[in-house]
Amino acid sequence: MNTPPPAAAAARPDLAVTIAGIQMQNPVTVASGTFGYGKEYAHLVDLRQLGAITVKGIRLQPWDGNPLPRHVEVPGGMVNAIGLQGPGVAGFIRDYLPFLREVGVPVLVNIWGTSVEEYAEVAERLSDVEGIAGLEVNISCPNVKEGGASFGADPRTVAALVAAVRRRTRLPLIPKLAPNVPNIRPYAQAAAEAGADALSLINTIPAMVINIETRRPVLANKVGGLSGPAIHPVAVKLVWDAAQAVKIPIIAMGGITGPEQAIEFLIAGASAVAVGTATFIDPGTVLRVIAGIEDYLVRHQIQRVRDLTGSLLTT
Repeated sequence: MNTPPPAAAAARPDLAVTIAGIQMQNPVTVASGTFGYGKEYAHLVDLRQLGAITVKGIRLQPWDGNPLPRHVEVPGGMVNAIGLQGPGVAGFIRDYLPFLREVGVPVLVNIWGTSVEEYAEVAERLSDVEGIAGLEVNISCPNVKEGGASFGADPRTVAALVAAVRRRTRLPLIPKLAPNVPNIRPYAQAAAEAGADALSLINTIPAMVINIETRRPVLANKVGGLSGPAIHPVAVKLVWDAAQAVKIPIIAMGGITGPEQAIEFLIAGASAVAVGTATFIDPGTVLRVIAGIEDYLVRHQIQRVRDLTGSLLTT
């Protein structure tokens, strides 16, 4: 009696996405500032499984950040005022990039500055460096030449900053938008029209924590940024709004603790997602998110993850 051959295994869904020309094996990266420079988590997470690695913010020169204490847990997340501590361009290239090149996944470098000129120079210095796939531009920093207001506080300033950086680099530009604006759409449009290749949102939400016994701020910086599960519904709404306003891809972040929140972002219009604060609790969250997205696609018989982007049903 002849035994029939086993049925062919069902094809696994295609998780690959392309963001601003950057080919990612899956749509999951890590949020800047929550994963160091990758090296710090290499003994806990198989970095080769990530869609990309987004590293901590880099400015022109080394920066010590804010004084301690600079983070505090709160219900639903944390408030931090780390202050973008980093090794500067030269230190990053020397001390961290050789390791990241060996990992073999795209590297996105978050950049910042206190003037348009500094942003542009950082971008130019990184432009032709081997091993960098794209630049995430942190536009929530204070513009010291314009009185200290955030670069992301006005669409015209967003456009001017993105355009200036665009002129100085050939790398894909991914501005990271500030969430504390009346309407995200004009900011997304300003960035896209000025030369952005994709958008990253959201950044942390301005917040403050007070010790009621001492009646003093808990953070040395007094104020910080709220991240974690508490901000997730806000982030979903802003991603949805931005996706209606622009055609360029969106990398979404804010309160992802598992695959469910990541899938929600994709349905709302994101093409990729970034896991942030949850990494502090469970470094393996990013891998659970990747696996969970794949399982969801199998259950819903969706062959390509990019077909999930913007699939929200509103009627």
